[in-house]
Order: sequence, then structure tokens, then C-alpha cells
Amino acid sequence: MIAADSAPVPHESAEAERHRAFVLQYVQPALAGLIDGSVSTLAPIFAAAFATHSNGATFLVGLAASMGAGISMGFTEALSDDGQVTGRGSPVMRGIVCGAMTALGGLGHTLPYAIPDAWPNAFALATSLAVLVVAVELLAISAIRTRYMATPFWRATLQVVLGGVLVLLAGILIGNA
Repeated sequence: MIAADSAPVPHESAEAERHRAFVLQYVQPALAGLIDGSVSTLAPIFAAAFATHSNGATFLVGLAASMGAGISMGFTEALSDDGQVTGRGSPVMRGIVCGAMTALGGLGHTLPYAIPDAWPNAFALATSLAVLVVAVELLAISAIRTRYMATPFWRATLQVVLGGVLVLLAGILIGNA
């Protein structure tokens, strides 16, 4: 007779497997998109801002960078694998999630440049708001990495903020050249 406590224990419970699938199919593509959209669009947006001091021109550059990055990352994620080997789920859904979050990440710090140039101190206001939005985006990315990727918050923050600051400075330096 076998004791009740000697029954084989599955390596992962059904709930743990559902959580793993959710992270692989939705969180990871969304996080990759948000990081790419938030960080990679910093250089063109801030280069345009400091080169032109025009909110209108900067808004158009930011819109183009955000939409272009969203489309590119969406296709990249969808075409990276079909989900059969990796268990990452539907490539179309991952592509949509990744592309949408990439565009959203860039649009966040683009939107302040929709402030009309005719407003008093419009450029300074838009740039200040854009920097504030970038800080919120980077902290949100750190929190998501902590929650779903088991990365300690301060390490996640250091990694994301360091990358973001380097790209932001590149954009400002190029824009002031």
C-alpha cells in the first residue's frame, strides 16, 4: 500500500502554469514593446525638440517614431516564432500586444509636444512634461519587471533608468549639435 503523501507531485501546479503562460504570451511582449517604445524614441524626439525648438515639428517626429517603432516591433514579435516550440502563444496576439505597447511607450512623451507653439513658454513646458512622462514610464517598466519578471525593483530601475538617460542625453546632444 502506498501512503497518500508519496503520490507524485507535478512540477508546476495548473495555476503556476497559467501564470507562466500569461507572462510569456502577454507580459513579456508588452514589456519588450514598452521598453523599446519608451527608450528608443527618446533620441529622435529630443533631438527634434532641441534642434527645432518647435513643439509642432517635435510632435510629428515623435508620432512618426512611435508609430514606426510600433509597427516594426509588432511585426518583429509576430515573426520571431510561431509559439509552437517556445509555448509563447499566438504570434499574431503577441505582435499586436508588443506593437501597441511600443507605440504607447513612444506616444507618452510625444503628447506634451501637442501643446501649441503659440502658448507662452510652450517649448519649456512641453519638454518638462515630456521628461516627467519619461520618468513615470521608466518607473512603470521597473515595477512591471519587479512584479512579473522577479527582478528586484532597484536593479530594474537602475538598468532601465541608465539606458533611458543615455538615450535621452544622446538625443539632446545631437539636437544641440
